[in-house]
Amino acid sequence: MDPALKPCLAESMVRPHSRIMRIIPGLFLLSLITFAMPAQAVMRGQPSRQPDGLRQSVVWIENSEGELCSGALIRPDIVLTAAHCMMDKASYRVVALNRGFKAQRLQVTAAAVHPQFVPGTTPRTQPGVDLALLKLERPLGRDFQPFDLGLVRGVGAGDTVTLAGYGIAGENEKRSARTLRQTDLVSLGPVRISNSVLIVTDGNRLAQTSGAGACRGDSGGPIVANTRGGPELLGIVSWSSGALRSARSSACGGLTAVTPVADHLGWVNQGVASLGGMQGHWARQ
Repeated sequence: MDPALKPCLAESMVRPHSRIMRIIPGLFLLSLITFAMPAQAVMRGQPSRQPDGLRQSVVWIENSEGELCSGALIRPDIVLTAAHCMMDKASYRVVALNRGFKAQRLQVTAAAVHPQFVPGTTPRTQPGVDLALLKLERPLGRDFQPFDLGLVRGVGAGDTVTLAGYGIAGENEKRSARTLRQTDLVSLGPVRISNSVLIVTDGNRLAQTSGAGACRGDSGGPIVANTRGGPELLGIVSWSSGALRSARSSACGGLTAVTPVADHLGWVNQGVASLGGMQGHWARQ
């Protein structure tokens, strides 16, 4: 399946918490069960053009079968992504954009998939943890800024977060992939279906109609909190759904399911150590 043909997420503005929670019970769960798909490019997102922005920390992952995912740099030579992005029997490489937005391509030499991840299951029925770590053939240089795992924290319902990824900008927009886009979403809080995930969505539309969010190719990309000190990693995109009131079946524009990094930080740190990831990170410019 072509990378650009994978699922989407949505953008947002914060709405009152009571309205958010009223949406969750009925139609919300029905949408998750019916339309949930692995997630792939930022729908209704804005291209990220700042050399000192998320370009420093967000990469894309492609394999020899043509699949595309996104990822978060957490060491100069380690990328955190979604486990389902690593299921093909293929070779993988990571592509990062330098300060001039020129592509830097590095081969993946090793990977660690969370031991609870269950290959072959659908997003709705995945009972495990959708996380994987990739070791690069060499460290990325000073043009790049890994996320600081020491700043990872939880996300509350109603919190505003930013989604970033290299997926398509909307269904049937295959050629829009491989451009870094970002958008602001609102957290609806944690939900347990088969696995515990954090749900985020467009704060204006609240998944009732198609809005901003992840789409095909955004799987494995980060959601972050924007702070004065820079973006802080919160979670990794796993899958997305279409809007609840959409006339057409879609995997983009509704809800985005995220694996919270804080819940699995122990495994991430152990995985980094086992892969021999470089310690420390480049200072922000």
